Amino acid sequence: MAPHEPLDCLFTRFYPELLTIAARRRRGWPGNETLDETSLLHEVYLRLAGQEGSPRYSPAHFLAVASVAMRRVLIDHARSRLRIKRGGGAPEVSAEALEGALLTGSGDASPSDLVIALDEALHRLATTNVRLARIVDCRFFGEMTIEETAAALGTSTATVKRGWVLARAWLRLEMSAPSTR
Repeated sequence: MAPHEPLDCLFTRFYPELLTIAARRRRGWPGNETLDETSLLHEVYLRLAGQEGSPRYSPAHFLAVASVAMRRVLIDHARSRLRIKRGGGAPEVSAEALEGALLTGSGDASPSDLVIALDEALHRLATTNVRLARIVDCRFFGEMTIEETAAALGTSTATVKRGWVLARAWLRLEMSAPSTR
């Protein structure tokens, strides 16, 4: 088991990798966004550092926690923009757009709409299977490999592979169902 380290040390060590992930996420946002990759990472750091106590993480767990924090920052930013742009209505995203985003990081929906719709679907998924929701957090938001996700979640790579397939299928069905929101 890897030793647990303070947040500052891990953030410094993984900063280049996190910046690369944030840059890929940022490229998916059209227009002149105020949330560039550096701002995104700094917001992630502030959220993690704002936790009570002095959290210490293993490297794998840190990447999983940073993935969730990145998701939350993106969701908050997207919701803020949606409130301004559309008066706060819930976005509609096709299952095909979601699948394209999960598989390739691209899709035909706007990134704000996609992130919000995915977050809402993940909340519903987490009510029935927390592990699957965490796999999506790691794989999609954290861009972690199967192996990194397995280490972060303390499970086998086979479990993550099966979970990733199952989570994508569940999300696709959920996004295809008539809206019940």
